[in-house]
Amino acid sequence: MPVITISRGSFSGGKMLAECLSKSLGYRCVDREVIVERAAAHGVSQEELRAALEKPPTFLERLQHKKYLYLVLIQAALAAEVRTGRAVYHGNAGHLLLKSGPHILRVRIIAPMELRLKMAQERLKLSRAEAAAYIERMDQDRRKWTQYLYGVDWGDPANYDIVLNLEYIEIEDACRAISSLARRRCFEFTEGCQAAVDDLALASRVRAELALDAATSHLEFDVEAHEGAISVHGAVSNIREVQEIQRIAAAVPGVATLNLDDLASATRS
Repeated sequence: MPVITISRGSFSGGKMLAECLSKSLGYRCVDREVIVERAAAHGVSQEELRAALEKPPTFLERLQHKKYLYLVLIQAALAAEVRTGRAVYHGNAGHLLLKSGPHILRVRIIAPMELRLKMAQERLKLSRAEAAAYIERMDQDRRKWTQYLYGVDWGDPANYDIVLNLEYIEIEDACRAISSLARRRCFEFTEGCQAAVDDLALASRVRAELALDAATSHLEFDVEAHEGAISVHGAVSNIREVQEIQRIAAAVPGVATLNLDDLASATRS
């Protein structure tokens, strides 16, 4: 069974759909707060982690390193949480943080503005005008966030396997449609899919350890994994940094070999 990610605007019914799918399929329901708590275990602020998932970086933040650290920790926490499959994640950009593959069923939910306004007014105790402004601001932030970090349009249907409009479809009907799709053979959690998730989880953990260690916390990396073989890509200033990367990455459980050739070439440039 796959991992299901649900992308939605604020007050579009994503949580209700996730809970329905969890009950229907027997999957774990994972929300943003669970991931924030896991990531915050490394000693960072939960409030700042939430902001990293919601707010697009300002121009000044793009010149800073903190946003990178937070997103690295969030990805590592999410990959570890869903690595065994049978999970529904409803949170910002889950399908992007977990990357694509046959083991990820990427769902996009949209809802009419009237429904969203009603839900926002009831839950947040806002006037209609305040609710409209809140929803517009949150949607704008999410659109900018995904564009800046991944270069994709948050609302582009090509980024999803299924898009459902709740204007005329009840949550229960949407739940049945997605449950049926999740049970199809094309979304089975095969051995190959499990290996891909394990690779992502390991790569994310190595990247997180590099981001947390004082010797390399000022650097930014891309990390790839394949059956325990780790490749680290990024710019370094000297051979000492390469040695520190080797020390940190090699100590992560599951790492069998390291390829730091790109880092070494950077020190010679």
